Amino acid sequence: MSHSRRDPRAMRDYLCDYERVVEVGIGRRTDLAAALAQRGIVVTATDVYDREVPDGVRFVRDDVVDPDRGVYADADAIYARNLPPELHRPALDVARAVDADFLFTTLGGDQPAVPVERTTIREGTLYVARSSSP
Repeated sequence: MSHSRRDPRAMRDYLCDYERVVEVGIGRRTDLAAALAQRGIVVTATDVYDREVPDGVRFVRDDVVDPDRGVYADADAIYARNLPPELHRPALDVARAVDADFLFTTLGGDQPAVPVERTTIREGTLYVARSSSP
């Protein structure tokens, strides 16, 4: 699928390529997790605070800086939206430990703090850090 289309895909479209995903820091924005679960993707959401999540989404209280790796063990991809730079490396470390891809967006002008591939999406820029070397 070409990534140079005039209408860039949404983050959801990229995540639909995976069977099992974990959202880091879901917060109160549950629309993406809900959309993925509705498409049959197994979604686990994490946050450092207890959060309400949509039906079909499993919630686990976890801190990616000091993670319970079992939460992420079966994931094909770990993703986050508006992830602050200080969490890029910890999230990538977890993804590498469980052999999952790591996809994320940042806030405003924040640049990724880890090596990534950049793709333009509707929401801005999607950063993709692969779990292993090509």
